[in-house]
Amino acid sequence: MFVVSAYAASDGEVTNTETGVAHDAGHEATFPPFDSATFPSQILWLVITFGLFYLFLKRVALPRISDILENRSDRIAQDLDQAASMKQEADEAIAAYEQELAEGRAKAGQIAQEARDAAKQEADAERRQVEAELDSKLAESEAHITSIKENAMKEVGTIAEDTATSIVENLIGGKPTKAEVSGAIKAVRG
Repeated sequence: MFVVSAYAASDGEVTNTETGVAHDAGHEATFPPFDSATFPSQILWLVITFGLFYLFLKRVALPRISDILENRSDRIAQDLDQAASMKQEADEAIAAYEQELAEGRAKAGQIAQEARDAAKQEADAERRQVEAELDSKLAESEAHITSIKENAMKEVGTIAEDTATSIVENLIGGKPTKAEVSGAIKAVRG
């Protein structure tokens, strides 16, 4: 808008060409939106502008906004469904893991028990073998001791007879018979 200050003078009235409203010298100018003479045109333009704005919102802006909101709600629903399925898969995986872990522990316990049983059987077999070897060695040792004892006893009898014969010879001066010495030693042994 061009602002031109052109005044026309006629009969003492000053006309301002800028607003196109004539001013009286004694009347103050009012702000045009508050001027009651312009209310009908202002209301008309308000209704037209409001109607156009309403149509713009109804046909352009609101459908776009509703599409955006619908897309977002669909995406959120898909994300929630996907999250629920992933949670279910994770729960299933955890359950399978725990079941495999329990089976593994049971199998490990079974293997450990089998190993303990096998080790016990092996130890028992080795113990029996060692006991058998010790029993045979003990029997051999007892037989050897018995033979040594019998040999020693035979020799003791011979030594006792020789000793008794030499004692009798030294004390009495005569030589006793072998049967007499053997009988005396047997009587003493008991």
